[in-house]
Amino acid sequence: MTTPALRSPSPTSVAVQFVLCGIVWGSSFLFMKVALTGISPAQVAWSRLVLGGLTLGLFVALRRDPLPRRLRIWLHMTVLAISFCVVPFLLFSWAQQHVTSGLASIYNATTPIMTAVMAWAVFRVEKLKPVQIAGILVGILGVMVIIAPWQGLDLNQSLVAQLAILGATACYGFSLAYMRRFVSNTGMSALVFSFLNIGIAAAIMLLLTPVLVLTPVTLDPWIIGSIVLLGCLGTGVAYIWNQNALRAWGPTRASTVTYITPVVGVALGILVLGEEITWNEPVGALVVFAGILLAQDRLRALSRRESVTPPVDAPVPASRPSSARTPG
Repeated sequence: MTTPALRSPSPTSVAVQFVLCGIVWGSSFLFMKVALTGISPAQVAWSRLVLGGLTLGLFVALRRDPLPRRLRIWLHMTVLAISFCVVPFLLFSWAQQHVTSGLASIYNATTPIMTAVMAWAVFRVEKLKPVQIAGILVGILGVMVIIAPWQGLDLNQSLVAQLAILGATACYGFSLAYMRRFVSNTGMSALVFSFLNIGIAAAIMLLLTPVLVLTPVTLDPWIIGSIVLLGCLGTGVAYIWNQNALRAWGPTRASTVTYITPVVGVALGILVLGEEITWNEPVGALVVFAGILLAQDRLRALSRRESVTPPVDAPVPASRPSSARTPG
């Protein structure tokens, strides 16, 4: 049985899903901020993973996709569940108590740079060209502009929270490089891969329930709605949309979702939460985006496309993960 969300989508449908994915992931920082007004950071991470795992599990059951049988795959997916979901989700949730949702969304855009560093320095799956090294340095400069050290670096919770978010994006970078090194040819469908990633993380959070989430909560319709949207949509359905774009467009075009999420996050923070933004945050974000272009060697690719008519991107095997997946 095939659900409408899992059929081979038309080009127009892929474009719509791509935009929706960017909007949903950009909105996740707003959802976390609202949820934190009534529940703890650990409860936010617990809720989004459990709801996301249940949502993806429903799609797997409807499609009757087989799960892998090799223990090695399950062990690798457990590592990814911890490094790609449990740890960064906890860090993001804690940090957003002390920084604006817009700033968190801007920092989330450093994930491609973190991925390039991890793929080169830790897993040795990629050799960086001089232009890519320059891109990493430009990205670091962008982060420094956002932190604004000329204003003074008091070790207050805001600065620690910003460093925690960078730790979360470093976890994303580690995980994406780990995927490429160890689980790029497992034969799993994109849906099963996403389900195991989120589902195992949800199982870990359930085991940690007595330690993390048995604390008082204050719920209202806004908090409940934010939790449901963050879990079912942002940590569930959006993964399917992202994988559809990835297979239809290839990793380079699909990863441009990185540019949508901070725009949405900053806009919603200002319009819905009344957050203020200082000049250095958008300027630093632009510098980071320039660093991403260099780190992924896209400027050279764009110049080649101007002189040669580009072929249609070949579909990417569903089992090959990509840096396009940069949830908040």
